[in-house]
Amino acid sequence: MEQGSTPQDWFSGFLPSRVGPARVSPTGGLAGKLPSRSERLALKSSLAAELGLPPYRARFPWWGPDLQTLRDTLRAAAPGPDPGEPVLTEVGQGDRLMSLLDRPLDQQVDQGAHQPLETGSHRPLHQPQGAGSDLGQARGLVLVLHGLGGSSQAPGVRRLGQLLQRHGFAVLRPNLRGAGPSRPFARGSYAAQCNRDLLPLLAQARQLAAGRPLLAVGLSLGGTVLLNGCLAEDPLGSPSPSPFGLPRLDGLACVSSPLDLVACSAQIDQPRNRLYQRWLLRRLHQQVQGDVPDVLHALPRGPAPSIRSFDAHITAPRWGYPSVEAYYSEASPLARLLQGVEAGIGLGLPPALWLHASDDPWVPANGTEALAAALAKASKAGTAGPGHGAVLITAGGGHNGFHSPGDPGTASWSDRLVLAWLLRLVGSPC
Repeated sequence: MEQGSTPQDWFSGFLPSRVGPARVSPTGGLAGKLPSRSERLALKSSLAAELGLPPYRARFPWWGPDLQTLRDTLRAAAPGPDPGEPVLTEVGQGDRLMSLLDRPLDQQVDQGAHQPLETGSHRPLHQPQGAGSDLGQARGLVLVLHGLGGSSQAPGVRRLGQLLQRHGFAVLRPNLRGAGPSRPFARGSYAAQCNRDLLPLLAQARQLAAGRPLLAVGLSLGGTVLLNGCLAEDPLGSPSPSPFGLPRLDGLACVSSPLDLVACSAQIDQPRNRLYQRWLLRRLHQQVQGDVPDVLHALPRGPAPSIRSFDAHITAPRWGYPSVEAYYSEASPLARLLQGVEAGIGLGLPPALWLHASDDPWVPANGTEALAAALAKASKAGTAGPGHGAVLITAGGGHNGFHSPGDPGTASWSDRLVLAWLLRLVGSPC
């Protein structure tokens, strides 16, 4: 049977919300959390069909997890000129994040009308350069957040953004600290939990949405960043980071996102993933190259550099963690999600969708499987808290791949699934 020909769709039903640590073993294992075979059978569902899509199948010749994962690198579709309007978000201490705003395709302004970035560099996010903050008849504003080593220019980010634009959404493509166009404006680099950067971005995005739904899609580590931002508590005595008393987001989708960073680090460190790790490390090094003081000299010299070593010597200390173990533990949202579900208080999130492939070579599906099992168990027992979440795990698709025979060439199967999910949330037909 060809890889990915029989997808395994897991759906939690429309369920819980609120959260904190669950029983994760000291070595990062999910002690007693993985579903049994009978539970897996019980979790099968037709979520894709409910959203109007056929089951996922691998597209010729992109069979197997590695070709699915590499497809966007080996044959990236030319996205065309980038029409994004540059906008900047103040994140404190003189640092700013650069995002690109894409209006719905029928509302884009003339690129020639944009102010030069140098003259508008202090404009806050809710005052984008060019034609101001009017998003016209947009269905909503969707943040599409890149993953590790990525940026607003990543093929998957551009492709999904363009699909959303064609269906009436405005899209905001942030660059996290050190990534892409944000590099000249913010010192340092980002982390899986970078709330002091993310919360100002979400707060001002809410203002930019101007009463429209504010939604978000996180690709790979971008989903982990968004989950941690949604789960974060407001600093004691500070005003809410979300204006008007509204939630930080009205809906969320995570594609191939790590929920357990310990397990993810162990997976990417396997010998089979050595080339992936080197590719990611080159991108990470580029994001800190030239920093003052120079942090690359702190990395140990040796034949087998790793992302864990990068996190131990650069990411963890930069974000105030005493060790890489503490960073991975505190920045992993799985334990908090499981505890919330088991306590009957829910996920602590807006309506959320998780999409993961069981053959993902970078991020093991175990965490997403454990979340699916907990949600299904809570639903069956009638102990689900407020809100709802859906989990769909396919047999194939690789890491953020999901290239299927039915794809139009301008969108992957996962892009179309995410679009259908967001349209459902805003109450609009496809």
